[in-house]
Amino acid sequence: MGKKDKRDAASKALRELQVDLSRLQKHVIKSGKKVLVLFEGRDASGKDGTIKRIVEHLSPRDTRVVALGKPSDRDQRSWYFQRWVPNLPAGGEIVLFNRSWYNRAGVERVMGFCSDEDYEEFLTTAPLFEQLLAHCGVTIVKYYLDISRSEQKRRLKERRDDPLKQWKLSPIDDAATKHWDDYSTARNEMLARTHTPFAPWTMVRADDKSEARLNVIRDLLTRFEFGGKDRARDLPDPNVVFPYDKAALTNGQIAS
Repeated sequence: MGKKDKRDAASKALRELQVDLSRLQKHVIKSGKKVLVLFEGRDASGKDGTIKRIVEHLSPRDTRVVALGKPSDRDQRSWYFQRWVPNLPAGGEIVLFNRSWYNRAGVERVMGFCSDEDYEEFLTTAPLFEQLLAHCGVTIVKYYLDISRSEQKRRLKERRDDPLKQWKLSPIDDAATKHWDDYSTARNEMLARTHTPFAPWTMVRADDKSEARLNVIRDLLTRFEFGGKDRARDLPDPNVVFPYDKAALTNGQIAS
């Protein structure tokens, strides 16, 4: 299959999946479900593009994308999870976090923006916070988009060279490849200590953007039962999207 044929096939598959997403949203609204989807990953792992494809044809009234900026002075003096609480979904809403409280276990840890005490407290309390949310009826879906070192380097260069992507650049980007090993260590610790039965991590191999986006949507759709769902598209590719397991850190499924 040539490149054009692959693009056409991917576009057709995306449209069909987005139709199912619209059906899912109707179900969420009717049933009053509270759906929270977290996207984490290294810089340039494809979080923006994946989220864009999910929400592209959903109702903006019942769907929100949350991407919080740098914490204010007041935020820094508050309970760590406090600034995310107002953004949690109400009944009938789907909320997608483009990065979340897991900043503390990633960029804050690697770049020294938090103390060792704050970091340890986060890894202890994050599972408790998520357990409370789950107990109160919030469906939590956590995706970690994983890319290789070479792919991250390529994408960051593309950002610097493309004037239409300048808004994505930040000082943190410059440190991303330099601190690759530090981010790997932080990622591994985060996954190991916050992967729980009520809020498990789902890994996404994201070097191929198109395949990652399609399979994240497929995976999201498998988590709900709703009318009109096309069951022929139920299962994502297990080589692209799979539940976190410690073995994946050594068997090549997760970038080292």
